[in-house]
Amino acid sequence: MSRMPAAASIGTRAMPRIELAGVRIDGCTLAEAVDTIAERAAAGGPPAYVVTPNAQHLVLLQDDDAFREIYAGAMLSVADGMPLVWASRWLGTPLPERVNGTDLFVALCARAAERGHRIFLFGGRPGAADAAGAELQRRYPRLIVAGTCCPPFGFEADRAELERLDQLVRSARPDLLFVGLGAPKQERWIASRALALGVPVSLGIGVSFEFVGGMVRRAPGWMQRIGLEWLYRLISEPRRLWRRYLFGNAAFIQLIARQWWAQRNQGDRPDAA
Repeated sequence: MSRMPAAASIGTRAMPRIELAGVRIDGCTLAEAVDTIAERAAAGGPPAYVVTPNAQHLVLLQDDDAFREIYAGAMLSVADGMPLVWASRWLGTPLPERVNGTDLFVALCARAAERGHRIFLFGGRPGAADAAGAELQRRYPRLIVAGTCCPPFGFEADRAELERLDQLVRSARPDLLFVGLGAPKQERWIASRALALGVPVSLGIGVSFEFVGGMVRRAPGWMQRIGLEWLYRLISEPRRLWRRYLFGNAAFIQLIARQWWAQRNQGDRPDAA
């Protein structure tokens, strides 16, 4: 696998692009991601979507071809997790910074309030989207929350419910659609349903509604800055998350070590120059 990032053209910006465990990551800052997504929302054009890979996603992507195909079609793939940033540095292709999904969500809502873009919040646990929408409107009074929805359990297997939800989103005419269903469910829903709804940009943002709405406490700022937000979440919800972090983090480390070893061997070959 090559160490050299390919040039990526995203909107009007040229950004570096790297690969981690075979997954494309765009080397942008939070500010650049917000600018790029906001420009796409304003310009319209074919519907697009953004993915926010973290260590867990990279592990899931290894054995899920459909998930990998969805990732490959994203307009932007940002590093939602310090482990990805650390790995990129170790592999010699450093990403500029972490672009956390919740931070991106809030920053895009601030920009939407400035530009008059309409947003829709889809997913989360019951009440989370409403709570997040209310909190965001408190922070940004000009923000247009065009709609919120907490789909019922099993909705993805109910054709009538899918069509009802499609109509709900379509009639709200959002410019930005935030989807909080968890991975890979949110990405699959975006690829299979949201792209046909005419929304300029859709984003999968996991548990961000719960964070912003105050239903789940986020790690203190100092833990976020040093890359220990995952540890805070594990301590907060050990029964739900212990398996993901114990086995997922070990699998992620193995994937990155394998990539490092492949790069080292490639560099040692006489024809590697």
